[in-house]
Amino acid sequence: MRTAQDWDRGWRKQGHVRIHDDGRKIDYEAGVTTIVAASSAPSLAAVEADLHPRFLTVTERETIADLLRQDASLRAIGRALGRSASTIKREIDGRSADGVYRPHAAQRAWAGSRARPKTAKLAQDGPLRDYVATKLRQRWSPEQICHALVEEFPGDKSMRVSTETIYQAIYVQARGGLRREVADALRTGRTRRKPHRQPDQRTPRFVDEMVMISDRPPEVEDRAVPGHWEGDLIVGTGSQSAIVTLVERTTRYVMLGHLPGGHTAEEVRDVLVPLIATLPEHLRGSLTWDQGCEMAAHKQFTVATGVPVYFCDPHSPWQRGSNENTNGLLRQYFPKGTDLSIHSAADLEHVAQQLNGRPRKTLGWRTPAERLRDLLTTT
Repeated sequence: MRTAQDWDRGWRKQGHVRIHDDGRKIDYEAGVTTIVAASSAPSLAAVEADLHPRFLTVTERETIADLLRQDASLRAIGRALGRSASTIKREIDGRSADGVYRPHAAQRAWAGSRARPKTAKLAQDGPLRDYVATKLRQRWSPEQICHALVEEFPGDKSMRVSTETIYQAIYVQARGGLRREVADALRTGRTRRKPHRQPDQRTPRFVDEMVMISDRPPEVEDRAVPGHWEGDLIVGTGSQSAIVTLVERTTRYVMLGHLPGGHTAEEVRDVLVPLIATLPEHLRGSLTWDQGCEMAAHKQFTVATGVPVYFCDPHSPWQRGSNENTNGLLRQYFPKGTDLSIHSAADLEHVAQQLNGRPRKTLGWRTPAERLRDLLTTT
C-alpha cells in the first residue's frame, strides 16, 4: 500500500534511497535520515510555483492521471478541466514515461523545462554571433539569416537562432550581443523597436470614420456587377508628384488623374470628383482604397459623387489586386524614381487608352475598352 502511495506521489526508490518528487534524496542506510540535494532536479519552489492559468497545475495533472485510469477519453478529460483535448494529448504524449503518465513526474519535468535566466545566444562570442553579424552587415534580414543557418549547417544544432532572438539582440539592451551599428544594416534603419498596438488601441486614421472592406457588399467581391472601382496613387521622385489610378473591377478599365503639384487629400479629392463624374450613373458603384492619408477627404468625395469609399485592411495590397496589377503595368510608362509632373493630362489619357486597348487573359482575351463598351450599349 505504501509503495503504491509513493508511486502516486511521484516518489521512487533506489536501494536504500527514496527520491521525492521535489528532487530530494532521503538515505536510510545508516538508520538516520540524510537529505541529499539532487543537482539535476528542479527545486521545490520551481515545482510548486504559481504561474499563469494557461499552465497545467499539479492538481490538474493528478486529475488527468485519475481519469486515464478510468479510461476516460481525451475530450472527456478536457471537459473536466476546462481545457482543449489537444492540450491533454500533448501533455500525455510529452510527459509519459514507458507509456505510463505519472502526474508528479510530469510536474517535475515541466518545472525543469521552464525557461531559466541564462546568457542570450548572441551575447556569447562564437561562430554563431559572427555569422549573424556578418550577414546583417550584408543587409540580410533576420528571417533570411535564420533559414540560411539551417541550410549551411544542417547537422550543427549550435548554429541555430530564431528571428526573434536576432531582433532582441539588436533592440533589447538586456539581451544584446550585436554591436549597435549593425542595426543600421536593417532595412528599417531603426535602432529601437517600434511597438504595434492592438487594433482597438490604435488612433483613428481619419477624422471621418472609415468603412472597412469587410463591410463591402458581396456583389463587389465576386465582380458580378460592374461599376465598382479600386484606386491608388503612383508617386514620383521625392513624393513631389503623383498620378491617380482607377481600375474597374469587372472590366479592368483604367482611368488616370493628373497630380503634378502634390497629392494632399484636397488635391486628390479635386481630381477624383471630376473623374468619377465622367461615368454614367450605373457605373458609380463604389471605390476601394488603401488607408493612405491622401484619402482623408473621403467623406467629402462621397457627398460630391454619391460613391461610397471602402478601405482595405493595413498592409493588405491583395485586397486591391486589380489596382496593384495595373500600377505595375503603368510603371512601364512611368518608371519609379522619375518626375511624374512632366507628363500632361493628354499623356495620361494616351497611356490609359493603350492599357484599355490591350487584350487581357482574364477577360477571355478581350480588351477592357470592348468590355466597357458592351456594358454601355446593353444597359
